[in-house]
Amino acid sequence: MSITSLGEGRTGPAHAKVTTHTIQEKKLRREPITCLTAYDYATSRLVDEAGIDMILVGDSLAQVVLGYDNTLPVTMEEMLHHTRAVRRAVRSAMVIADMPFGAYHGDVNDGVRNALRFVKEAGAEAVKLEGGEKRVELVKRVLDAEVPVMGHIGLTPQSVHKMGGYKVQGKNLTDIERLMKDAIALDRAGVFSLVLEGVPREVAAMISNEVSTPTIGIGAGPDCDGQVLVFHDILNMTFAPPAKFVRRYGDAAALISNAVQQFKADVESGSYPSDEESYHLPKDTKAVLDAIYARKQMKAGKAVLSI
Repeated sequence: MSITSLGEGRTGPAHAKVTTHTIQEKKLRREPITCLTAYDYATSRLVDEAGIDMILVGDSLAQVVLGYDNTLPVTMEEMLHHTRAVRRAVRSAMVIADMPFGAYHGDVNDGVRNALRFVKEAGAEAVKLEGGEKRVELVKRVLDAEVPVMGHIGLTPQSVHKMGGYKVQGKNLTDIERLMKDAIALDRAGVFSLVLEGVPREVAAMISNEVSTPTIGIGAGPDCDGQVLVFHDILNMTFAPPAKFVRRYGDAAALISNAVQQFKADVESGSYPSDEESYHLPKDTKAVLDAIYARKQMKAGKAVLSI
């Protein structure tokens, strides 16, 4: 089956193409930056046409699309597959691919090669990786390979085992100092933006004022330069209680469930498909076919009478 309308109805970009320079200029002009995750053609197209600045093909697809318990199992091949789907849909937003767990945690050269794969094989325009000061060498090497990098500090989901769970980071002075050092190190290394996840509002505000790179908050309060949320979170499609920072903007789960249940009921009752929803033969073809059928019926009747 195919949905032919997916590729129709567009004559050109509805919005100007977003680049790293666009994001940096927005911080200078104090214009809020918008970012959402997306993982397939249809949702990415909707997000792009809504004018969102950046689409992150997040490793959160491990949970919300592939059904894993956390982000750790998702592979490079899975991330590349989904990034390609997103890239085919997007015209205006900047497409950023999340580097999955294990893709950059060992040899720096492996990290650079995997970053290049996202650009060359999947069409990403930047990559995101987690970690602060310890990622500086990798960030510089990836930038030397001409791939823009989005940093990510605070609650870093790929470190869930080390952190002992998904916990807010930066709640005491020692941790605040560490976060500040991480942010400054990544800023100086040249990241074009920096995700701050699961940190107190006050700390996020301090970091946002300290660094020149735009900060993108998720569970970090309103003082960041931009905000990112998971697409499935804002539409109630995660089958789990939302985090404190998640705001529901729709209930796609209820909409889809109701539609599927109605389809089932209509098929079982015989009301779908109707005659109006069916294709019909041209009149001349139908007339010939009816005549052929009638002759067959007559022959069958004579054969019965002769027995």
